Amino acid sequence: MSSSKQFKDFILEQLRELDNITCKSMMGEFLLYYNGILFGGIYDDRFLIKKTNSNKEYSLAEEIPYKNAKPMYMVKNLDDVDYLSNLIKTTCEDLK
Repeated sequence: MSSSKQFKDFILEQLRELDNITCKSMMGEFLLYYNGILFGGIYDDRFLIKKTNSNKEYSLAEEIPYKNAKPMYMVKNLDDVDYLSNLIKTTCEDLK
C-alpha cells in the first residue's frame, strides 16, 4: 500500500508554520525533511517520525513504517499546528 497525495498535502499544510520543510517521494511513500534533516515520513497514510530521546516525552505509539524497518513514532494529533511544529523542532534538535 502507498500513501495518497491528498494525505501528503494535508500533512504539508499542517507543517506550514515551519520554514524549510521539504518532501521527497520514495517508492509510493514520502520522506520529510526540516532544514535538510530527515525527521520522518508518510507511510501508508500514517505520519511517522524518528524516535529520539527528546520526543519520548510526547508518549507517541511506536509503529513500523515498512517490513524490516526500525520502529518510529506515529503522530495522531494532526490538527494542532503548534504541537506539530514543536514536535518536529524537538525531534530535529536531537538528529543534528
